[in-house]
Amino acid sequence: MKNPIKVLIAEDHTIVRNGIVALLEKEQDIEIIADAKNGQEVLEYLKKGTEPDVILTDINMPDMNGMELIATVSSNYPKIKTLVLTMLEDEKHVIQALDSGAQGYLLKNVNIPEIIFAIKQITSGYKYVCTSVTLKLLSQINGRYTGASTQLKTDVEISKREVEILSLIAQGFTNSEIADKLFTSKRTIEGNRQNLLEKTGTKNTAALISFVVRNRIID
Repeated sequence: MKNPIKVLIAEDHTIVRNGIVALLEKEQDIEIIADAKNGQEVLEYLKKGTEPDVILTDINMPDMNGMELIATVSSNYPKIKTLVLTMLEDEKHVIQALDSGAQGYLLKNVNIPEIIFAIKQITSGYKYVCTSVTLKLLSQINGRYTGASTQLKTDVEISKREVEILSLIAQGFTNSEIADKLFTSKRTIEGNRQNLLEKTGTKNTAALISFVVRNRIID
């Protein structure tokens, strides 16, 4: 029998945290090994040897919020996957979480089966963003490319290496993961990403990916 996926939950509201624990504990493929009210408590668990496969975390928490936790875990515990569960659905937080190293992003209006599905997806090596967030981001991106802005920009010169990087960004890989795959440094990838934003005149990752897909730079 396959070992259950070990999950650590970080949520500052006790009732919400206990409810998530109670519902996920019913799933045979998932084992809740600890729960915490903020990122600092999560790090204390990790330092003591607790080894979750997935950290399911809120963003707004006292002492250490979810974004800080994600970045710290990504840097110091790269084998641990992080999955956001939050009320925050704006583009800024979604992009920040994924860029910080989160493998998935869920809103608190999702049902338990979708949380379970997301946990299984990210432990299988995939990224997962809930449908409502994806649709909202696509709507926002499409809204920026109406009227004159729908004209494709054909004078942008993209190198073969930059196309490789764009493809990996589109697949949801972090700067560190891309650096590992391309045998270069994280700093180099960060520089390439910034150059691509400037070349394409885009302001963030979501807009960059929309641009390169619309211009058929990547499929």
